[in-house]
Amino acid sequence: MSYKRYWLALAVVILGSFAVLGTVGRKMISQAPPIPDVYSPDGQLLFTGAQITDGQGVWQSIGGQEIGTVWGHGAYVAPDWSADWLHRESEILLDTWAQRKGAANFAALSLEEQAGLKARLVREERTNTYDAAQNRVVISADRAAAFNKLAPYYADVFATGRKEYAIPQGALVDQAKQHQLAAFFWWSAWATTTERPGSDVSYTNNWPHEPLVGNNPTSGAVLWSMISVICLIAGVGGLVWWNSSREKEHVSGPYPTRDPFLGAKPTPSQRATIKYFVVVVILWGVQILMGVITAHYGVEGRGFYGFPLDKFLPYAITRTWHLQIAIFWIATSWLATGLYVGPAVSGHEPKFQRLGVNVLFGALVLVVGGSLAGEWMGIQQKLGNAWFWLGSQGYEYVDLGRLWQILLFVGLVLWLVLMVRSLKPAFTKNSEDKSLLSLFLVSSIAIPTFYAAGLMYGQRSHLVTAEYWRWWVVHLWVEGFFEVFATVVIAFLFTRLKLLEIRSATKAVMFSTIIFLSGGIIGTFHHLYFAGSGAAVIALGAVFSALEVAPLTLIGYEAWENLRLAKPTEKAPWVANYKWPIYFFVAVAFWNLVGAGVFGFLINPPVALYYMQGLNLTPVHGHTALFGVYGMLGLGLTLFCLRVLQPGRKWKEGVLKYSFWSINLGLIFMVVLSMFPIGILQAEASIKYGTWYARSAEFMQSGPMQVLRWMRVPGDVLFAVGAALLGWFVLGLLTGHSYEPESRKAAEDREAVLTAL
Repeated sequence: MSYKRYWLALAVVILGSFAVLGTVGRKMISQAPPIPDVYSPDGQLLFTGAQITDGQGVWQSIGGQEIGTVWGHGAYVAPDWSADWLHRESEILLDTWAQRKGAANFAALSLEEQAGLKARLVREERTNTYDAAQNRVVISADRAAAFNKLAPYYADVFATGRKEYAIPQGALVDQAKQHQLAAFFWWSAWATTTERPGSDVSYTNNWPHEPLVGNNPTSGAVLWSMISVICLIAGVGGLVWWNSSREKEHVSGPYPTRDPFLGAKPTPSQRATIKYFVVVVILWGVQILMGVITAHYGVEGRGFYGFPLDKFLPYAITRTWHLQIAIFWIATSWLATGLYVGPAVSGHEPKFQRLGVNVLFGALVLVVGGSLAGEWMGIQQKLGNAWFWLGSQGYEYVDLGRLWQILLFVGLVLWLVLMVRSLKPAFTKNSEDKSLLSLFLVSSIAIPTFYAAGLMYGQRSHLVTAEYWRWWVVHLWVEGFFEVFATVVIAFLFTRLKLLEIRSATKAVMFSTIIFLSGGIIGTFHHLYFAGSGAAVIALGAVFSALEVAPLTLIGYEAWENLRLAKPTEKAPWVANYKWPIYFFVAVAFWNLVGAGVFGFLINPPVALYYMQGLNLTPVHGHTALFGVYGMLGLGLTLFCLRVLQPGRKWKEGVLKYSFWSINLGLIFMVVLSMFPIGILQAEASIKYGTWYARSAEFMQSGPMQVLRWMRVPGDVLFAVGAALLGWFVLGLLTGHSYEPESRKAAEDREAVLTAL
């Protein structure tokens, strides 16, 4: 069968989408908020643009997006520093002007007088005084005085610490750096309210919501939100129509009478991948531990059930590790699966392939261990000016220092070389699966290529530049081409089991890839609505992120098909051996719909994200999509590969059964009992009073919010128990206690099959 029209459609989608992403992104970066020198009216220099950039570096070095947020991106215990500075500055100005009128403060004025001062504040904050010729901004004497009041306040926050923000004592004590950090916070707030030249909208599209300065959703945010809903409905309708009208194709003829993998003796390089899967489970356990500690900091602030843990592992470090280890173990499971599948597909073991797999494993261990140690030393301010290269970059999901980032890229290139070597013989055969194999190769090439996007910004790059390229890694690498790669891998595994026809699998994979990337590539912009971007980003992000959600409505069909494949028949009872790996794929389908679909679209429309950005509805989506989809997929692939490495031996499935349900129910309870209600209450507070209040200690440390935080415990405990059971099961595959006792005859028969082959 010819797949030319699929390849043509895929090429058009990829080339056209990246043309849009690149053109609009280039404009976004070129029109980023300026970083000026700032003067008072009498000509006094308050701070330079270089000091603002230095302050951005200080913020990154102490944890950056892992200790509060800027422009809504980052961690959720401390405030959003841009929203917090903006509100505090506004209150200082209003109180200053009220006191000149003879009142004790702004609240003591009459409503009429308050209205007059609010109008003055809006004019003061939104007027753009930037002089491009001299790269300077002149602010009023009152705003200069407000800066001089707020700078010592933020210096004290990071020097003495704040329990309610989970900031330890001594996080930043250098006075020069404290001043630079204050300059950066001022600039980040200035960009949120100062109007772009020739516009009545701020550089961040009026984000955050701050009624005092007239920061409200733009007309474009409202309009394109409505259009995105229409696009979603239209996309869903079109896909349902297509799915109903297409001819359903199943395996022609009966299933094989015995497991096709039973006669496939693992190659040396395939056996060498076992240690990758063991490390996957170990890293997952460490990541869960870091997640438990990170969540608890929201309650106790400085300790863990009374122990002053923040002296050794402050919140910024545990959260950094929690996210970085998640990326490491999920990516490792997928990469290891690729290394296993390569020789299985081609039937060829290249010379020195096992050596390459072992060298790559050593390189990954070096990068993981080195980057985690560097992040600890960098955030603890023990690396000096080397923080960016050896410590933490301070950007969420790409925190690891630049040296470790480069080494990881080199490791991914080495992985690609190993993949190409193992797949090359398959391309010389005139087989039916050549198109599926080609897509496998393309997705493999995309993995190191799109991770390289994280190298496109530097230590002193503008925040807008860093955010643009960072989301290439998070959205396009993690959520985009890695997902395509995993989809192809699953198709290969099912075709190797002869549960799917190659023709049917190829068509399904190529179609789903085209549909997903049609929305997914340009949909990257929905992360950048308020990151110093223009109106075009809102329009494109709203429409294409809605189209990204549309295919997820067919997930139920995918889940049903996977359940059908997991069900053994009288002629193929061996299928039952793959029940639990396939059940993890079913869980992927469920969480794809709930986590990526429902919770993803909840925050996707611009007007929704305007009020919800930086609140706990974002980690609701993050947990249910990142772990629920990609984590579950990684675990499913891990179990599948471990299953086929010993296809003739029966597993003890009791532990695996309890593990599966504990993990899934734990994630459900975690979200439903705690994270989701916290996010909803925060969203209500944001709509009523402003983003600053929804993130404030006054609100987040209130009684009801603390109760909801403690309500995470049942889900967390159940989830951790499930993870421990899975770890015990995988350990048992190495020691033998996870296998059912095997009769001598069964063992001899299995060995006879392997020997004969």
